[in-house]
Amino acid sequence: MAKEIERKFLIEELPSSVIEGKKACHILQGYITADPTGQQVRLRSKNDQYFLTVKGKGQLEREEVEITLHTQQFEALWPLTEGRRIVKKRYEIPYHSLTIELDIFEKSLTGLRVAEIEFDSVAVSEKLQVPDWFGKEVTEDARYTNSQLAQSQSIPT
Repeated sequence: MAKEIERKFLIEELPSSVIEGKKACHILQGYITADPTGQQVRLRSKNDQYFLTVKGKGQLEREEVEITLHTQQFEALWPLTEGRRIVKKRYEIPYHSLTIELDIFEKSLTGLRVAEIEFDSVAVSEKLQVPDWFGKEVTEDARYTNSQLAQSQSIPT
């Protein structure tokens, strides 16, 4: 099973130069099970690709398994996510040897922007020098997990 090591940050002010000229992908994401700090089963449509992902417990570091689905499999499972869905645009921004995944949420979460960075190890994650446009770190704040946002349908205050 693969490990996901990820830190998350709120983005209050986004300089236009950060996404200027970059193409976003459209993500539709729903949760079959959605315990914010526990195990999660997620469906994701990203452009024309479909995935089922199982995540273990944890915030900074957790187990993750992702499998590719056919369109028909995704469509058969999608109704199980009713009431636990999010829509967002994602920009992938190179940053040193890493990639910032900038998510700009839509619909009931319009106005929320979250940057995520995945790492090979916890030690590497601890050495991160964040860009000056990053805001508050919310890695350990369960209210900002996508699964919690999908259930609450509101931006945490």
